[in-house]
Amino acid sequence: MNSKINYLNEIERCVSWLAAWTIHHANHIREADEVKVGGHQASSASLSTIMTALYCSALRPQDRVAVKPHAAPIFHALQYLAGNQTREKLENFRGFKGAQSYPSRTKDVDDVDFSTGSVGLGVAQTLFSSLVQDYVSAHGWMNDRPEGRMISLIGDAEMDEGNIYEALIEGWKHGLRNCWWIVDYNRQSLDAVVREGLWERFEQIFRNFGWDVVILRHGSLQEAAFAEPGGDKLRQWIKTCPNQLYSALTFQGGAAWRKRLLDEIGDQGPVTALIERRSDEELQALMVNLGGHDLPSLLEAFEQASQHDRPVCFICYTIKGYGLPLAGHKDNHAGQMTPNQMEGFRQQMGVKPGQEWEKWAAATMPAGELDAFVALTPFFSEGRRRLFAPAIPVPPTLPSPGQPGKLLSTQMGFGQILNDIARADTPLAERIVTTSPDVTVSTNLGPWVNRRGLFARESMADIFKAERIPSTYSWEFGPKGQHLELGIAESNLMIMLGALGLSHSINGARLLPIGTVYDPFIYRSADQLNYACYQDARFLLVATPSGVTLAPEGGAHQSIGTPLIGMAQDGLCSFEPAFVDELSVIMRFAFDYMQRDGEGDPDEVTWLRDQTGGSVYLRLSTRPLEQPGRQMAPDLEQDIINGAYWLRRPGPNASVIIAYQGVVAPEAIAATGLLAEDRRDVGLLAITSADRLNAGWQAAERARQRGATSAMSHIERLLAPLSRDCGIVTVIDGHPATLSWLGGVYGHRVKSLGVEHFGQTGTVADLYRHHGLDTNTIMHAAKAVSDGRTPRYLQSLS
Repeated sequence: MNSKINYLNEIERCVSWLAAWTIHHANHIREADEVKVGGHQASSASLSTIMTALYCSALRPQDRVAVKPHAAPIFHALQYLAGNQTREKLENFRGFKGAQSYPSRTKDVDDVDFSTGSVGLGVAQTLFSSLVQDYVSAHGWMNDRPEGRMISLIGDAEMDEGNIYEALIEGWKHGLRNCWWIVDYNRQSLDAVVREGLWERFEQIFRNFGWDVVILRHGSLQEAAFAEPGGDKLRQWIKTCPNQLYSALTFQGGAAWRKRLLDEIGDQGPVTALIERRSDEELQALMVNLGGHDLPSLLEAFEQASQHDRPVCFICYTIKGYGLPLAGHKDNHAGQMTPNQMEGFRQQMGVKPGQEWEKWAAATMPAGELDAFVALTPFFSEGRRRLFAPAIPVPPTLPSPGQPGKLLSTQMGFGQILNDIARADTPLAERIVTTSPDVTVSTNLGPWVNRRGLFARESMADIFKAERIPSTYSWEFGPKGQHLELGIAESNLMIMLGALGLSHSINGARLLPIGTVYDPFIYRSADQLNYACYQDARFLLVATPSGVTLAPEGGAHQSIGTPLIGMAQDGLCSFEPAFVDELSVIMRFAFDYMQRDGEGDPDEVTWLRDQTGGSVYLRLSTRPLEQPGRQMAPDLEQDIINGAYWLRRPGPNASVIIAYQGVVAPEAIAATGLLAEDRRDVGLLAITSADRLNAGWQAAERARQRGATSAMSHIERLLAPLSRDCGIVTVIDGHPATLSWLGGVYGHRVKSLGVEHFGQTGTVADLYRHHGLDTNTIMHAAKAVSDGRTPRYLQSLS
């Protein structure tokens, strides 16, 4: 009977062949493309043995893996051998709807756990996913499922990414468990060879943060050679050989190794004999037999690490382009195998012409035996491992603390709504989990945390409370807490939200994550936010305070372009309410929207695909506004969700309307009232979501182009009664482009007011005058876009 190692060797051969052939085929059929995929060819080859050992031996169904981006062909090949990937999609690698260049959990049909591609983010994702698993487990929601390991396959050049080290700090704080990071230490990045001694720095960093470090430097062949007479000197030479020289000799082959070794350590004795006993081919095989290419070494290391739950960093020495003609060359990231090289590789692998896509074309064992072996491996034995969790019921309405005439900010209203939810023992309250990068109090999460506690796997008392020191906050850590405390690193916040927002699929337990952050600092974590949305994670991002309205803080804390991020970010639905009753309606919608995962045609009222769901971004403010006294009727609720409603409906002779979003409502309301003394039928449009208005307008236009001639979006219905001569003034405490597109709906003249430059300290009135958000400037803009009598209260602009 064939041994396990023999089976794994056969699988690794087939994986290496299929990956190389997939890349070669993709380049061949897209010869006119300017961008080739040579980087995949060398980078993926260095991981073929590691990934074979993982997927076909070490992994269990509950384990989750973030695959190094350039190792996508290896991943797809393994999934193809296991029956989870199709030949059609492999043949269309990099093509439209083919296997993706980088593993994607939303675009690939095979079993991708975490999307990768933005360097380093998949690495950090596994750490936070492990913390989320701890949270779910502590709350008793694993449903008898065993805890899994969260594993990342990392390129050594990825270790330059700062977010990896920010994540390490957070992992140490929370007692990280069940996390493996496997570093493909091939000592080459895109542009260079990695600096000498870097692995020693990596080792020290990880040990300092409580990780076990396992170094796989030498394979079985090398270890056997070291046991021969003179082997100790060969080991020492390998240890001190510079990275660039090792790579160059690998590319040159056995004869070059022989000359260099004999010149530098040959002693005409045991070392010379050790070298001369081997042919050039055997010497090359010996010198490239590093730990990351040696199945016995890998299997032993993975088995030993499986005996505990401590985090482990494996530093696996490998050769970039292992087994290929371009192995070791410093240019191999962009290198591609030529047709002649590919033909030679085909012959070397024993693949017959015409059988290149056969699953086991490179194998020497019977295909049936290999199919049976793969089918019985633990990881593949359960098929696809996407889990499902039922939706959490959301009440028809949420409490609204905005009493008529009361002065209240949307930030304060958010905290009070959450506090009211926290009072009740409901499924909604139970599944909400909050997190914030050291701004919990200043974003009004304090009352929620008082009631629901902070999460930690082990209980920790509030020392201030124990010492009877008066404090507004009573914060105790424990396994049932519902707030995850983070340090002041916004990238960690977004990756944590991504991990929490995938718990229904990863852990089979649905969470409703809420993350709060200062609005301008979204920029610090824009890549991580995009990554979370790309994976289709579901969360509520509450960004506050926003704009120049936080006047005394100055430009460093005042946001300008974040409304545009909200509009442009795929997978993220953006709102900016002015009043707390609007906020209550939007939050209720958000909790429901975050859980939707349907498909189908767009809604024919908004033309938005709301049934697919997504994440939600709320842009809130610290500025208290007088709350309106009104009944929240169903039609008004729907308009708020759809993106806008008439606060003052324009009459038939309107020459101008004012459209505002967010906290500038008082200035817009005042300007409308003053204009109405000299102009008839002035309208006031309250916009709660420029994002949804614009998305619906664009979707309706596409529908009309495809034959649905009656399609009409929400904003088109709202603006339809206006004459073409009516002017529109838009105003927002953010970039004016957020609303400037309204003129394109029907061709109205538009004057867009907003913020284009960094703010200064000062009062709200000072900065509104400076940036042109004040009532007088709004009236000047109205005069500029409409004909008619000059408003009597208009003052000169200074």
